[in-house]
Amino acid sequence: MTIDVIIPEYSEDKGFQITWEHGFEIEAKMEGGSLMISANKEGLVSIAKQLLTLAQDNVPKDYHYHLDEYNSLEEGSIPLIFHKL
Repeated sequence: MTIDVIIPEYSEDKGFQITWEHGFEIEAKMEGGSLMISANKEGLVSIAKQLLTLAQDNVPKDYHYHLDEYNSLEEGSIPLIFHKL
């Protein structure tokens, strides 16, 4: 199986560009002391794109971005922070 993914290039001028697959759904919950991220296919591809974008060499160390129920996650989700070491 092949999935074609276009990864937006990070630049200091444009910053980190988040792109989402049409119809994505992502939920983040704490379940018994563990973080559970649930997503449909479009949500999983979207998360993969965000992580691959963050992994680019030209993204500065300590760069981070936030997702929550008001910004891309399903209602009732806990906030997520993706941080590059």
